[in-house]
Amino acid sequence: MHVKKGDTVQVISGRDKGKVGEVLKAMPKESKVVVKGVNVRTKHVKPQQEGESGRIETFEAPIHSSNVMLYSDKEKVTSRVCYTFTEDGRKVRMLKKTGEILDK
Repeated sequence: MHVKKGDTVQVISGRDKGKVGEVLKAMPKESKVVVKGVNVRTKHVKPQQEGESGRIETFEAPIHSSNVMLYSDKEKVTSRVCYTFTEDGRKVRMLKKTGEILDK
């Protein structure tokens, strides 16, 4: 998968198109990601104990990783990812448009 936890991404399709957020959780087996402030759902929770009142919880639901694109905070632009090698031989992710290295 081209995104990891902690990456900044922009949603490129769907109801939340154009929103920018941080990846909170990556699920590579399902090829899904949870992005902060994107695909927010509400859940009505019944009271569990006597005297407790019910509540409405909001949470971010996962979206498919193909619907997000890596986002550069410096240049304010989205870009595809490519893989390159550093001087010390490590394989790192790099943004194609800006040349910015993602992995430290």
